Amino acid sequence: MFKNEDAYRFDEMKIFKNVYKYDDWKRREHEAVRNTVGWYYFTHHLVEVTGKDAAAFLDLIYLKPISNLEVSRARYTTMLNEQAQILDDVVVFRLEENKFWVSTLYAVKLTRWLDTHKGDYDVTYEIITDQWDMYAVQGPKSKDLVNALVEKNIDDQKFFQILDNKIDDIPVKINRGGFTGEKVGYEIYVSPAFCETIEAKLAETGKDFGAVEVQEFQIMALSLPTEKGFYLMADIQWANPFEVGLADGVDWNKDFIGKEALLKIKEEGPKRTLLGFITDEDDVHIHPKDRGGSGHPVLMGGEEVGRVTKFTYGYISERSIGFALVDADKAKIGDRIVINGYSGTLTERVFA
Repeated sequence: MFKNEDAYRFDEMKIFKNVYKYDDWKRREHEAVRNTVGWYYFTHHLVEVTGKDAAAFLDLIYLKPISNLEVSRARYTTMLNEQAQILDDVVVFRLEENKFWVSTLYAVKLTRWLDTHKGDYDVTYEIITDQWDMYAVQGPKSKDLVNALVEKNIDDQKFFQILDNKIDDIPVKINRGGFTGEKVGYEIYVSPAFCETIEAKLAETGKDFGAVEVQEFQIMALSLPTEKGFYLMADIQWANPFEVGLADGVDWNKDFIGKEALLKIKEEGPKRTLLGFITDEDDVHIHPKDRGGSGHPVLMGGEEVGRVTKFTYGYISERSIGFALVDADKAKIGDRIVINGYSGTLTERVFA
């Protein structure tokens, strides 16, 4: 496509400049979620797990305990291999005593992993993604908008709680949660047969609350979650939970895949850590791991100390921001760095 590397880099800089900081449409969508309410269609894969051993089986598969989840509640957790490296991060919903949903981006990979470890567990699982679509409703006025749509008031619904409800006699499941970092946010699960109706209701009713439909993938998957320190799998895959701050809440009394290796890491300490960074200037070209490859190297004094996993623009912080997985004994918050010739600073992972 490009004649040489310099032409390629120039074009990517121009695209970055237009698509992020200077794109008023993207800014409008981002700021709606932060200031009023934004809604968008974004369905993860769903795997339904059932059977009398379902809870015990998921306890084995996932780092955090699943068997102590109350019915209707959900938990974010990770799936490890035997070396305690993260293979996937998911949300597990307990819909009934022996019925769970696993929300993932990699359903086929997950079911193959379950096949490998099923053994004698009395459990069945199937991919049900085509049976449900999900609409995220996020932002300070999201509760007001959802309440204006549903039959049962959601004022008392707890975070990470999924409950049956109705919108114009259409059966839906409402989960309080989301991937934008907003304290108030909801997810509407509905049969694909009713999507047009739900979208029309969100658009029409949302006018009273200043709602904006978020249509840009960069906003829903990058700028919104990154500002609040949320991960993508590209940030954490093949790292271990201690390196990326996901070791809290582990029940060390239960068995889980990767436990022996993770105990050793706990004793010795992690060798890497996932930090945030900001650049001194905004119009830069930095290639992160989530766009393919290993990501640009992070340099200190000319020495590579890590790799960029994510890079975007934060519309609330008004900075170019990202994540980098760095050597724990060589780099820390506050250190000055150079990435692809651009200067910056290592920071906490939350920017707004």
